[in-house]
Amino acid sequence: MKNILKILKNCYPYLKDFNPAQKAALKSGFLEKDKNYVIAMPTASGKTLLGILAALKVINNGGKVIYLVPLISLQNEKLQEFKKLENHAKIKIGRDPRYSDLSVMIYESFDILTRTYPEILSDVDLLVVDEFHMLGDYSRGPILECAITKAKKLNPGIRIIALSATLKNMHEIAKWLDAEVFEHDYRPVPLHKDVLVVENHNVRNKNDLVFKLLKKSRQMLVFVSTRRFTESLANYVAKKLQNREKFEKIAKKILEVPKSKGSPPTPTCKKLAKCVKKGVAFHHAGLFNEQRSIIEEEFKKGNLLMITATPTLMYGVNLPSQVVVIRDYKRWTPTGIQNIPIFDYEQMSGRAGRPQYDKKGYSYLIAKTNEEAEKLYEYYIEGDIEETRSQLLDNKDSLCKQIIGQIASGCRDINDIIEFFSDTFCGYQIKKFSYDALEYEIEDALDFLLDSDLIKMTSAGFKITKLGELASKSNYSVETVVKLKEFVENTADLNINNLIYELSQTPDLPLISFKNYNYKDRVKEKLLENEIFVWDVGNREATAASLIEWVNEKTEYEIENFFGVYGGSVRRAAYEASKLSKFLKDICEAINIYKYSHDLEKYSARLYYGVKEDILHLVVRVKGLGRRRARKIFNMFGDDIASVSEKELQKVEGIGPKLASAIKKAFR
Repeated sequence: MKNILKILKNCYPYLKDFNPAQKAALKSGFLEKDKNYVIAMPTASGKTLLGILAALKVINNGGKVIYLVPLISLQNEKLQEFKKLENHAKIKIGRDPRYSDLSVMIYESFDILTRTYPEILSDVDLLVVDEFHMLGDYSRGPILECAITKAKKLNPGIRIIALSATLKNMHEIAKWLDAEVFEHDYRPVPLHKDVLVVENHNVRNKNDLVFKLLKKSRQMLVFVSTRRFTESLANYVAKKLQNREKFEKIAKKILEVPKSKGSPPTPTCKKLAKCVKKGVAFHHAGLFNEQRSIIEEEFKKGNLLMITATPTLMYGVNLPSQVVVIRDYKRWTPTGIQNIPIFDYEQMSGRAGRPQYDKKGYSYLIAKTNEEAEKLYEYYIEGDIEETRSQLLDNKDSLCKQIIGQIASGCRDINDIIEFFSDTFCGYQIKKFSYDALEYEIEDALDFLLDSDLIKMTSAGFKITKLGELASKSNYSVETVVKLKEFVENTADLNINNLIYELSQTPDLPLISFKNYNYKDRVKEKLLENEIFVWDVGNREATAASLIEWVNEKTEYEIENFFGVYGGSVRRAAYEASKLSKFLKDICEAINIYKYSHDLEKYSARLYYGVKEDILHLVVRVKGLGRRRARKIFNMFGDDIASVSEKELQKVEGIGPKLASAIKKAFR
């Protein structure tokens, strides 16, 4: 233990002593016992450190540890934090447990690992599950509960430590996990929660109240319901503030992002920079990735006063603030406008209070009237959070994916499959009532998988097809696999435009959203121009039109201006579309269609680089050339690059001696 404490102090120099919650956890014996544990504590109360303590103990004894997180952004954050252990403890940190003592994985990657490399699990002694409260999440919950169930079956001796926010039915979850529960309400920064009323603060509206709160705060994080509202609120507040030199520097960084990618700043970029000059930023998925990173880092350093964000930020990187304001407590859902769950309110409120900076954190809901405030106070502040329920039967796609995985792992009949699912959290909860619903949903899913040629029935029982094996090993949804299979089987002419449209209809392609819907006709016309006929126009159609323009070398600025979409999303969608194109090639080969293989490789590259076919060879063969310089070279010298001298190449804007040499080397 002394050795472990020495490592911790070297890696975390600010750590003088364990806090009360950590001391109580250690006193409970979680480090000495071999039992599974659920550690439930508030945000920023030191759960990660307890997970690391357990990991170091295992690794010191020659064991291996996997640390699970739900998001890639959190994976990157944890990898950066844990890298300190490599220097001070000579521990290998990475993403792959085959080559690491402590590997940080996202839930989906771990789930695939249990199917494709099950033997690796036999070498893993400890599984630390961070953000374990995601067990009740619609998308990631089913993946997590099935991956944990498989891990326990593959390695009955594996120890599981789950790090979680406090959940209502914690003891039910612990019984399923066969775990002890440690709960503590300590927060390093005490949290004050309240509901503020517009009419009681001598202001006209909610936005004015937000500004009034900002004047009294060091830093503030404001949650609103839509991207449009993040921008309008940031702009409203920014107009009331003064420019400062340090804000000007951040604004320049924001504008440099599109320029570095060969595009003038889009209207959204300019709007963001204008707000940032006043110390206010909006944060949503329509920005460039790098811009969101700049905002997050500058806010962490204390260089921005306020961020307005959609609720998705509560699940992203660790971004504490002195004050959290939840301006909008309603959100759009497929079934209409609904109140946010109490659990989400707690997650957002938990961002309030920065350890080492604030003596107290403040979380405020905003109501228009006293009557509304009373209802909000009773519901959110005095109310209990919702019970965590398995989403496995509600998420049909996830159920299908897990069934394919079980058949790939050797389940041959329906009884084997039902037996596995009866051990999941879903099975544990449903057994209190009846297994009939579970059996019915499994039978229905099996029929769908048989009809879709993802599995087949043989004399020995169920077996997966080549297509099913591909689906089992991928991160893509079953719906995406089936849609792309049907597209390639029924298309008479595969071209890049109809490919892009079909990719935009899958659930796995991130969408390029409209900023407003006044540009629907332009999207419709662009698709019609490329022989794609649509009746309704939404974000999927906007994504298709934008990507068609992207592969025709239009910039993010041009795409945003013409279609009224968020240009910052284009490159991210193009990258994912490029990967999906390669995946479609794999689908084709799994169902013995080989005639499209070359075209799909080509279309994948065009999506990745955003180029027309005539300069594809240039951007592919010369690393770092980029489409702007490639087009200039082609326009000046045509296709005969081999006969052009390095000196001539350097006459092209942006081509220096190094790049000219690399071009000549590539075309010798």
